[in-house]
Amino acid sequence: MTRDCHAGICGSPGVRSPRATRQESWRVLKVEDWAEIRRLHRAEGVPIKEIARRLGMARNTVRAALSSDRPPRYQRAARGSVVDPYEPQIRALLKEWPKMPAPVIAQRIGWPYSEGPLKKLLARIRPEYVGIDPVDRVTYQPGQLTQCDLWFPEPRIPVAVGQQRVLPVLVMTLAFSRFMTATMIPSRQAGDILSGMWALIGGVGRVTRTLLWDRESAIGGTGRVSTPAAAFAGTLATQIKLAPPRDPEFKGMVERNNGFLETSFLPGRTFVSPADFNVQLADWLARANTRTVRSIQGRPVDLLEVDYRAMLALPPVAPPIGLNHRIRLGRDYYVRVDTVDYSVDPRFIGMLVDVTASPQEVTVRCDGQVVARHARSWAKQGVVTDPAHAATAAKMRQALALERQSRQAATRHHTDGHAVTMRALPDYDALFGVDFTNPTTEAR
Repeated sequence: MTRDCHAGICGSPGVRSPRATRQESWRVLKVEDWAEIRRLHRAEGVPIKEIARRLGMARNTVRAALSSDRPPRYQRAARGSVVDPYEPQIRALLKEWPKMPAPVIAQRIGWPYSEGPLKKLLARIRPEYVGIDPVDRVTYQPGQLTQCDLWFPEPRIPVAVGQQRVLPVLVMTLAFSRFMTATMIPSRQAGDILSGMWALIGGVGRVTRTLLWDRESAIGGTGRVSTPAAAFAGTLATQIKLAPPRDPEFKGMVERNNGFLETSFLPGRTFVSPADFNVQLADWLARANTRTVRSIQGRPVDLLEVDYRAMLALPPVAPPIGLNHRIRLGRDYYVRVDTVDYSVDPRFIGMLVDVTASPQEVTVRCDGQVVARHARSWAKQGVVTDPAHAATAAKMRQALALERQSRQAATRHHTDGHAVTMRALPDYDALFGVDFTNPTTEAR
């Protein structure tokens, strides 16, 4: 038995024997032994033979430790996988369809095992065919950008008796300070979205130079900023920028805030109306904006002042917002706003009226005169009637009935009761062949 085996090194985590190859000895050397070998030889000048004797290991192991500049690391030899025989077929499918899902690939190749090994292989080789899209870190300047998005919370909000709806929430995040604002709005129509934006911007007191939106249909669904959105931005002297299609990472800041609202605001809450939702949301946002954001190492409420000073001042006039349209008032004296019908003073039937709807109120005007005003209903297929309008319509119907009766009473009747037919005088002239309007020469 050699000295190394006598020292108990054979079969131990150290060197197996003096005859072990240099590669085998080096493969099982501990990091502590490697560091000690290098210290003894380089710092104290101890010869290799003496180091091997002191540490009870082979001289080849000592030489291997001295020739390497990195610590030893144990690596197990690859054993292969059950997916290896299928890899050529998988690569052939990915070459033609890079984004083919794993279950479809398993079906195509007749995969008999669980999906775990297959998914591991796909995670490793799919980037070779799909390509890698690196994401840059963007630095925002104060007053530069606001990211905007619609969030649709899962809870259904009561909007009328027996009716509940999933309503959109407009979320806006200042890119520099990460200050977040949000409010629930009645619909995804341009007028309602712009009304929500104006309310949130007015709450901050200023507006950034750019408002970033995705391809929301009412803002830029065609790839160009819609006319109402362009008019809104022009009044504020800002611009609306559209994100590329199907690229939520382009406005990832507000997308993350949507997730933050899902996980931190909604749980454990109930809502009795949209107004109750907005009250609870405003209270929660006041606390959420005082949290420390790791990416900026600060609190949004503290950085808002820096953002505010660099933002644009608001104009003295409000931008065009709300739902607006003109219509000729029909006999039923109702106008429709977002599937809900609102009554109008029936005295203006047949006239052109201008309908304006904000998230809170519906106003109808005729030649500048207010002829109807209602609280906005967020329900679907509803009817809102002012009792005064219904009473006026009843009086008008009663007056019309009396007028018809008076006309009927003024008609002459024969003795048998039927009305006397009144004929025009020219009919009698034609019957007797006379013309009193153009006298003949003989008559003169």
